Amino acid sequence: MHPCLTCGACCAHFRVSFHWSEADPDQGGVVPIGLTEPLRVHERVMRGTSRKSPWCVALDADIGRYSRCTIHDRRPSVCALVPASLEFGERSVQCDKARLAHGLPLLVEADWVGVMEAEKNPLPET
Repeated sequence: MHPCLTCGACCAHFRVSFHWSEADPDQGGVVPIGLTEPLRVHERVMRGTSRKSPWCVALDADIGRYSRCTIHDRRPSVCALVPASLEFGERSVQCDKARLAHGLPLLVEADWVGVMEAEKNPLPET
């Protein structure tokens, strides 16, 4: 099983801000605008992530036990750009920071044993 499915720490640690067009269907955006709020002139933010204790409105989780993004196929690009540590052979500063903030151990190579390549989250092309 992919380690993110038993984590959710990043979705409950960071502010998720992105260009407004990602939530504008007229611009090809797919992020549900009702789950966002304005941040700055050209940015929107996922509701719940600007609080002192962030928790993305799209997160369904018990941190460290189970986790799922209710809009995974329509999530903001910034979410897709955060790999889990060692998912592609390198540590992820964001993943490590979020896991430690929630009292979870850092991922190790053994956490990836048995995870099929098809289960890994491919990084979007830039």
